Amino acid sequence: MGGSVVARLVVVSNRVALPTARKQAAGGLSIAVKAAMKGRTGVWFGWSGKVSENPPTQPQIIHRNKITFVVLDLSTADYQEYYSGYANRVLWPTLHYRVDLAEFTRTDFNGYVRVNQIFADNLSNIIQPEDIIWVHDYHLMPLARELRRRGHENPIGFFLHIPYPPPDILTTLPHHEESLGTLSYYDLVGFQTDNDRDNFGRYIVMLGGTEGRDGTSFTLDRRTIRVGTFPVGIETAIFARLARNAERSAFTRSVEESLGGKRLLVGADRLDYTKGLPNRMEGFAQFLLAYPEWHGRATLLQITPTSRADIQEYADMNRAVSELVGRINGHHGEADWTPIRYVNRTYSRTELAGIYRVADIALVTPLRDGMNLVAKEYVAAQDPEDPGVLILSQFAGAAADLDAALLINPHEVEAFPGAIKHALEMSLEERRERHGLMYKKIQEVDIHRWARRFLAALAQTQKAGLLEGIRSFLSAFA
Repeated sequence: MGGSVVARLVVVSNRVALPTARKQAAGGLSIAVKAAMKGRTGVWFGWSGKVSENPPTQPQIIHRNKITFVVLDLSTADYQEYYSGYANRVLWPTLHYRVDLAEFTRTDFNGYVRVNQIFADNLSNIIQPEDIIWVHDYHLMPLARELRRRGHENPIGFFLHIPYPPPDILTTLPHHEESLGTLSYYDLVGFQTDNDRDNFGRYIVMLGGTEGRDGTSFTLDRRTIRVGTFPVGIETAIFARLARNAERSAFTRSVEESLGGKRLLVGADRLDYTKGLPNRMEGFAQFLLAYPEWHGRATLLQITPTSRADIQEYADMNRAVSELVGRINGHHGEADWTPIRYVNRTYSRTELAGIYRVADIALVTPLRDGMNLVAKEYVAAQDPEDPGVLILSQFAGAAADLDAALLINPHEVEAFPGAIKHALEMSLEERRERHGLMYKKIQEVDIHRWARRFLAALAQTQKAGLLEGIRSFLSAFA
C-alpha cells in the first residue's frame, strides 16, 4: 500500500533566521516566515549572513524539528554587488519612490542576477516535484525565472514586503525588465496594499501584458500571473500577552520611573531614509514651539538601531539625525528634562512590548513603508481600558487597516504639532473607541491568516492555470 506524498513548503528569503543563532530582536520578514512555516514540513533557504573571499561551495544544512534550514555564504564580490549594490542602492530607493537616490551600475546589476542564479542552482538540488515554493522580497525577484530555466514546474509564489510604485517610476531604472519584469515568471505575486497590486498590474500591461476578465490575473508572453493583496499582520494575541507581562518587568518600571511623571511618546524604526526621522524630530520641535505649556511634560523616546553601517549614506544619516536631536535638545531642554531621547541600540521584543505598553503615543511616520508592523504591535500592546494613541503616516501600508489612527502626511512637518496635541489631550472615550476598532482589525488580519491566505491562493493557481489552458485551447477553434 503506497504512502501519499506530502508537499513541502520551501521558503526562500535573502536572510535566514537560523535556530542556532544568538537571539536578537526579530525583523518583520523573519517573524512572517516563521509564522508561515509553523506546523509545516519544509525548507527555509537563503543567505547565512556570512561573507568571505572564498566561501564554501556547499550550503550549510541544519535540521530542526520539521524544518530544514539551508544557507549559503556569499563572496565579498557577491555581497557588494548583489546586496549592498543593486538590492540596497538601486531597488530599495526606487521601490520607495526615491529614484533620486538610486545608483545603478551594470556591475551591481550583473552581481544581482548572478546571486539569483547561484540560489537557483543550489535550490535545484533540494526541490522535489511536489514542493510549493514561496519567495520573499526584492532581493530575489528573478529567482522564479532562473528556476523555470532549470526545468522546475512547481507552483512558485512571490511576496513583496515593501512598496511597489507606479510604472513611470519603475521605468526610470535601466534594464527594469530584467529585474522588476521577471516577476511575471511567478504563479502568484502578492502585495501589501491594493495600490501596490494595481501599480504592478499597470506595469505588466505597459510591458505588453493583458488583464484577465476577473481582474486578478494578467498574461504576459503566454505566462499567466495571479495577483493579490495580502497585508502582513502580527501575532496579535501573543504580542498583547507579552506586553501585559512586560509592563510589570523591572526594565519597564525603570523606564517609567525615569520619566518622572512625564508623558511618553515613542518611535521605533531602523535607521533608514524611508522612515522620515528628520521630519519627525522637526515635527516634535515644532510642537514644543507651538505649545510651550507642554515643555517639561512630554518626552519623545526614539529607538533607532543602526542598520547597513557599511553603506556611507546610512552613517551620514545617523550623524545628521544625532546632530538634529542635539540642536533640539539644546534649544528646548532643561536641566531636569531632555525632550528627545535618541537611542541607537536594539531592544528585545519583550522590552519593546513593555515600552509600547506604557507609551501614551506612538509616532509611526515613515515617508513610505510597505506595511510597518510597529504600528500594529503598538495597538496590540495597549491596555484596552486606558489605551495610548497611534499617530500614523498615511503612506504606511498599515494605514489601510488602521484608519482609526490619527493619520498625517509626514512630508508636512506642520502637521505634527496639532496631531501630537490632539493625541495628548484626547478623551478616554475617544481613545477607547479608536483602539477598539484597530484592535479588532489586527485580530482579524493576523500573521497566521496572512500565511494561510497566501498559500491557499498559491494552491489555487494550479487549478486556475488548468482552466486558463482549456480556455486558450478552445479559443483557438472559435
